[in-house]
Amino acid sequence: MCGHTIEMMPGGLSRARSATPEIQEIADKVKSLLEEKTNEKYEVFKAVEYKTQVVAGQNYFIKMDVGGGCFLHIKVFRRISPENVLELSGYQTNKTRNDELSYF
Repeated sequence: MCGHTIEMMPGGLSRARSATPEIQEIADKVKSLLEEKTNEKYEVFKAVEYKTQVVAGQNYFIKMDVGGGCFLHIKVFRRISPENVLELSGYQTNKTRNDELSYF
């Protein structure tokens, strides 16, 4: 095991990473659900960073830049299935760029 680092234990959150195109795609797929729940329309919806959590599937905690210096955190669950179904399982509004992603 020399040279290998364990980034996370099952159930724990990974370290924060810069968002990738895949993370932006995940966020985009749940954007309309989030807009429905918050009764807002987000002109800007840019993933900034994310953490993951391995459960019976995978949770993604994603920091989103929604413009005007405003940020929010979304939690998306991806089921282990052939379809890789995504669910918006939570969100937090009124965040800043410097707010740490944490479990919610």
